[in-house]
Amino acid sequence: MRLDYFEPWSWKQFQQHFALRRLPGVEHLTGDSYCRSFRLGERTGWFRLRPSHGALELELSPAASDLAPRLAPRIRQMFDLDSDPATIARHLGRDPLLQGLLARYPGLRLPAAFDPFEQGVRTIIGQQVTVKAAVTIAGRLVERLGDPLEDAEGDGPQRLFPTPQAIADDPLPGIGMPGKRVDTLRRFAQAVADGSLELSLAAGVEALIERLCALPGIGRWTAEYIALRAFGQPDAFPAADLGLLKSPLWGPDGISARELTSRAEQWRPWRAYAAVYLWQSYAEDN
Repeated sequence: MRLDYFEPWSWKQFQQHFALRRLPGVEHLTGDSYCRSFRLGERTGWFRLRPSHGALELELSPAASDLAPRLAPRIRQMFDLDSDPATIARHLGRDPLLQGLLARYPGLRLPAAFDPFEQGVRTIIGQQVTVKAAVTIAGRLVERLGDPLEDAEGDGPQRLFPTPQAIADDPLPGIGMPGKRVDTLRRFAQAVADGSLELSLAAGVEALIERLCALPGIGRWTAEYIALRAFGQPDAFPAADLGLLKSPLWGPDGISARELTSRAEQWRPWRAYAAVYLWQSYAEDN
């Protein structure tokens, strides 16, 4: 299956994104392909994507080949194939401060997660630690609790990301996180497992953020980041994020979360894309 997109779309952006965050055992990345395991209801398998002449080529594990119509919309969201970068750039370019970033990184997209629960887990793990440290801890979860992938092949994905119940039931000793964060993670997993927390935008993004913030240990940054990365919400904006506050755009002293929140009002309804540009500039400066 070919998954088309509006130009420009940069494989390099996504390759760099996943290179930093690749979860061993679940994701496999090369210079020209991305592959991961997945669970869809009671079905499991893997999919692989390769860039090819204005589209992504989607390949599925043989036992899951019939799932392509159900997987395609989630993969399109994951790789942000349906946004119109020209429309977004015209809007964000009204702010003179963003014009230089828009010219330097044309057509940046909003990478999102395949599975909202997995992204929620990884976001909670990532509270107050580096991306590298968060990947290491998430990798330990996969090794300890992730089921083997039945149709694994060669050097591709070998395991599935743990289920909500598996994480909720394990005390997670020696996982590498403070006890309070472990408690937050297990409460989040249990709430998803028993249905008391619905990871859905059916009632709107603000309702999701409120549901997340009602859990002890989850604040506004965590909830906004989950909305942005788990669902590709174009106007989600974790204003307290260090990478946004310390972007070179603001100079050596950075900007306060309050000032950034105020300035970002003019970027609506594309604040998440403005965040992507700010993160890109921060990453290249560090």
